[in-house]
Amino acid sequence: MESLTDKQQQAKIESTSKLTEAEEKFDRRRRTTGWFLGPILGLLVFFTPIAGLKPEGHILAAIMTFVATWWICEPVPIPVTSLIGPVLAVLFGVVPAKAAFAPFADPLIYLFMGSFMIATAMMTHGLDKRFAYAILSMKWVGSSPVRIMLAVGLVTALLSGWVSNTATTAMMYPISIGLLMAIKDMYKANGEDLDLNTFKYATGIMLMTAYASSVGGVLTPVGTPPNIIMMGFLEQLAKVKITFFQWMVWGSIAMVLYFILMFIVLKQMFPAGITSIPGAEKLIADKRKELGPWSAGERNAVIAFSIAVILWVTPGILAIIYGSDAAILKTYGKYFPEAVVAMVAGLSLFVMPVNWGKRQFTLTWKEANKGIEWGTLILFGGGLALGSMMYTTGLSKWIGDAIVKTTGANSQVMIVTVFSILSLFMSELTSHTAATNMVGPLGITVAVSAGLNPIPVAVAIALASSLGFMLPVSTPPNAIVYASGYIPITKMIRSGVIIDIIGLALITIPLVVYLVTAVV
Repeated sequence: MESLTDKQQQAKIESTSKLTEAEEKFDRRRRTTGWFLGPILGLLVFFTPIAGLKPEGHILAAIMTFVATWWICEPVPIPVTSLIGPVLAVLFGVVPAKAAFAPFADPLIYLFMGSFMIATAMMTHGLDKRFAYAILSMKWVGSSPVRIMLAVGLVTALLSGWVSNTATTAMMYPISIGLLMAIKDMYKANGEDLDLNTFKYATGIMLMTAYASSVGGVLTPVGTPPNIIMMGFLEQLAKVKITFFQWMVWGSIAMVLYFILMFIVLKQMFPAGITSIPGAEKLIADKRKELGPWSAGERNAVIAFSIAVILWVTPGILAIIYGSDAAILKTYGKYFPEAVVAMVAGLSLFVMPVNWGKRQFTLTWKEANKGIEWGTLILFGGGLALGSMMYTTGLSKWIGDAIVKTTGANSQVMIVTVFSILSLFMSELTSHTAATNMVGPLGITVAVSAGLNPIPVAVAIALASSLGFMLPVSTPPNAIVYASGYIPITKMIRSGVIIDIIGLALITIPLVVYLVTAVV
């Protein structure tokens, strides 16, 4: 069977990654409009009298309006906007510089940094591909298009629980393209010319590659930025500490339910029309064979990853055995907080050799520097900084009260519903990380002000922000697969709307209602 070589796959990606002329015009107009609109709206808020807000809160409202507009329209990179907010807050006297920039050194920043190091080592040494091909080559997958779609989704979802959603999609993209080329070759062998641009199954496979990345991200705190952002806001604004293990318990339930829903929708909407893909098994087997035996780098990456996971879940196990108030649990938390565990595992990669004679180690700083998503860390720090200022100046309470008054949300379920919908809506329009930074402080503040448990609304906001399946701009995974040319925008919108609405109504809200009864 003939299949795409790695170079041909890369050429395919590059040739299809260009925006259409209409898309480029829209993107340019959005950025240009935002460049002027942000400062204008900020000044309007600044000069408009607002009752019930302290001067610092009023100034911060103007800054947040400006920042939110630039987050949505992206006239400059989102991380740059995230730095502009705290800088303006200091210049206009909202808070001192030390208070404005302290959140950029929050321990959760280092939890993410260590996780990026581990993920980078896994990808540098090909451990992620070995894992992917191992699942795709399982006997139960075979050559069935339905089971191949399921396997692609499972691999992607499980990987994205530990590796960034964008990196996971970028890795799975050429694998999915290769599978589609296998189908095209099969048709060609039978004298038929298959147009993948109009082949429903091609759309389904591409959407599965993107959607599963977002769905898998809810599994762990480090799976996607909204999870860890909401954990940070809970600790910062409500003094509530969520452990890695606790999040994984909730995240695994959400991931399984989201995945089942997503698979059913894509399977029904984008059938293959054939019962088998002869050659698909050979393609995967050949790719797996190309990986060769395990390298020292792969073994070291597994060791570091295993150490991190074991130490992250140990507190949950100790809590089950000894109780949540046990002395051993507090002692463990003192010496092995999650951020330190991540850094221990990540830094160990720099000292574990792959070739001692040449003084070569598992991870170099050059590799780590490329793998660590510094922009995400800056965005996270900026979000925590602005969220903290919104809380201390009373701005988040003022906005939250206005939302409650407008919507009538005065119970746990109503608050969860309102902020889930708001989070989902914002995530469709802009980065889900930026959306969480905007919505998170509001939801937690409203819950605390109402005397309710803030955990359910925080989890709801994080889960809802990971839906966002309607548009290419909603998430980087969506943008990557949309570039294939195999996804009509109407199909993405239609499937995305179905999964978004059902996911929000049947999964997010009931899960949070469960948390209300289980956590309170």
